Amino acid sequence: MTDALLSAGVVEYEDTGGDGPVVVLLHGVAMNGSLWRHVVSELRDDFRCIVPTLPLGAHRRPMRPDADLTVPGVARLVAEFLDVLDLTDVTLVMNDWGGAQALVADGRDQRIGKLVITSCEAFDNFPPGLPGRNLYASAKMPGGIGLAFALLKLKPMRRLPMTWGWMSKRPIPDEVLDAWFQPLWTSTEIRRDLRAYVLGVPPKDELLRWAEGLRAFDRPALVVWATEDKVMPLAHGRRLAELLPQGRLVEITDSYTLIPEDQPRQLSAAIRAFLLETSAA
Repeated sequence: MTDALLSAGVVEYEDTGGDGPVVVLLHGVAMNGSLWRHVVSELRDDFRCIVPTLPLGAHRRPMRPDADLTVPGVARLVAEFLDVLDLTDVTLVMNDWGGAQALVADGRDQRIGKLVITSCEAFDNFPPGLPGRNLYASAKMPGGIGLAFALLKLKPMRRLPMTWGWMSKRPIPDEVLDAWFQPLWTSTEIRRDLRAYVLGVPPKDELLRWAEGLRAFDRPALVVWATEDKVMPLAHGRRLAELLPQGRLVEITDSYTLIPEDQPRQLSAAIRAFLLETSAA
């Protein structure tokens, strides 16, 4: 892991290195960059894969107490991360977390050459579905975040629809989930950071503005959606592909939201084909 010093604090990231086209992969709430481990394994020989661990609950180093960790605040940190690493013509890939869509609406997308949106928050589906609403309710109660994640030490709790059961069709290995949840189990500051994020959802009209802003993204864009997704409606994926001027849609079967867990080879193949085709055009 390598460190990037941002205005909010230190963000850790993995960088496979190399001279290939740069692909930056973003994860969702209470996850870290290991969400992409299988996809990175498939792509790293031909692409430089950079995977930051965003301050969304599985980060090991707390952010500054005064950091803006609202949804748009974290989106701005993504833009700052690209600036600090001086990355250009980036393929930005997101799964589960959709906040990076705000970069387009707010004109912070100059370093993004291509966009890949895979089963994630969109339109007014913030926080998303039953798991998102459950987490939001927990965040509103004093100590609620700590209690919610303490319950996830009990392995049967992890497959409930309101926790992680609807996030992946196949159980995520317990050792992976343990690593994701460990910071929340042990650090009041990490729980503080996550609470700030969960309660920092913009109003509905702002969220819809982000989606409409995608009409201005005039570069290649790929939307990959899980047809059986129970948290991110399939209709949202189809609408996003229509909004993007150069949008194209790939639908993946036998998967829930976390396509990098359920169908990493199919997702990797779709990303590879998209990058090779758009680079040759």
